[in-house]
Amino acid sequence: MPTRMGPVYDPKRKFVALSLLNPLTGATVKRISVFVDVQNIYYTTRQAYGRHFNYRKLWQRLSDAGEIVAATAYAIDRGDDNQRKFQNTLRQIGFTVRLKPFIQRRDGSAKGDWDVGITIDILQSATDVDTVVLLSGDGDFDLLLKKIREDYGVTAEVYGMSALTANSLIDAASIYHCIDEDLLL
Repeated sequence: MPTRMGPVYDPKRKFVALSLLNPLTGATVKRISVFVDVQNIYYTTRQAYGRHFNYRKLWQRLSDAGEIVAATAYAIDRGDDNQRKFQNTLRQIGFTVRLKPFIQRRDGSAKGDWDVGITIDILQSATDVDTVVLLSGDGDFDLLLKKIREDYGVTAEVYGMSALTANSLIDAASIYHCIDEDLLL
């Protein structure tokens, strides 16, 4: 298990960060925070492939790259038993699940947007990690990723469906990962 190495000043990141040290190798370990726009990933993988996203496989892939110090999945609570099972599965994998109630408007449209919550959590996390991973195709996050890259020097990785991810988000990311068959159930 990595141990804290102590405060390390990095002028590029404009703050003092705590790094992790692998006691077996002596190398520093990349600290990763993960943020999942569950509705976006669910609907885009369903639209593109008719399949579900494999969160366990993602967790393993990210764990192999460093230490996941925070992982949050943002979802809508419709009170459905299948959704509760899915949310419990996310918790078992290691995600904190944040829920908002499903709101049906009078005109028949629905509301259940986590963009502001995700943004606040990413801004708070960016000071403590080396890499922020966002699973979403929503172009509203492009300015956020530019900001955390410039102000905190973090790597901003995005996972999304190629044809359903905003070009502005892809361009704002340090690294873009196209979700393909390898990350689907």
